[in-house]
Amino acid sequence: MQTFLEFEKPIAELEGKIEELRHLTDTGDINIAEEVSKLQAKVDRLLRQTYAKLAPAQKVQVARHPNRPHCMDYIEGLVEDFTPLAGDRGFAEDHAIIGGIGRFRGRSAMIIGQEKGHDTESRVRHNFGMAKPEGYRKAIRLMELAERFKLPVITLVDTAGAYPGVGAEERGQAEAIARSIDTCLKLRVPLVATVIGEGGSGGAIALAAADRVLMLEHAIYSVISPEGCASILWRTNTAAAEAAAALRLTAQDLKDLGVIDRVVAEPIGGAHRDRSEIMTAVGNAIEDSFDELRGLDGGALRMKRRDKFLEMGQKGLS
Repeated sequence: MQTFLEFEKPIAELEGKIEELRHLTDTGDINIAEEVSKLQAKVDRLLRQTYAKLAPAQKVQVARHPNRPHCMDYIEGLVEDFTPLAGDRGFAEDHAIIGGIGRFRGRSAMIIGQEKGHDTESRVRHNFGMAKPEGYRKAIRLMELAERFKLPVITLVDTAGAYPGVGAEERGQAEAIARSIDTCLKLRVPLVATVIGEGGSGGAIALAAADRVLMLEHAIYSVISPEGCASILWRTNTAAAEAAAALRLTAQDLKDLGVIDRVVAEPIGGAHRDRSEIMTAVGNAIEDSFDELRGLDGGALRMKRRDKFLEMGQKGLS
């Protein structure tokens, strides 16, 4: 069942009328197929107009859309012979982070991503995509394994942030995230990250300190959620829309700032409206990125990756 966001109410009404018409039979007074075609044209036009001018707060809603494809959807759509690997070899298996080896368009690769889940049961199982220290330590283990076997690494970022519970802090959440970032920067194999939904805080950059950082058109990537920012700066969650604009968290803003390398266009109406199209677009963008990195040895990859992030810091201070 399609879920409509608050700003999509006019679109929802039109699509509701289309569904009603499809359950009717043609009579002499009305041609059902013709009416459906006219209404569908209106829906398409309204979708284009609406999504061409989304405010940052509306992009946040799209990035969190419950029907949006998640990590496992991209793995199923882009990776053949995926073999999941579990555990951090230290404490436990963290289902918020999915990792394993598979074949991406004919080449073996290590795939690591954050999985939110699609229903209540799976969301609880995956902890809503919020990893604990053992999740980041598993990611570190898999990245080091990829380097050992000279496998390129693909990461899929989609998290509101790292899990903030007491147990996670006791087990060294900050240290685990820092080591994951450090491992990304030290790798001597190509690393391509894609922000497919939410890129929240250190929980996201732990998998996104990459040679190429791609971001879907309606995804978001920020140091804190708009709600968290509003509660700190304005002392109220009602200022979340203002915070979203101030955070410059959209793909378009981040491309201009040089934080990401490429914006991947989504189908009209968001990635959830045409999964086949978004799978092809993301697959092409990842493949293009690997092609750009081909021919660079491990030392050159590592140096260019580090220089890239050092340059961001220098620009921010100038």
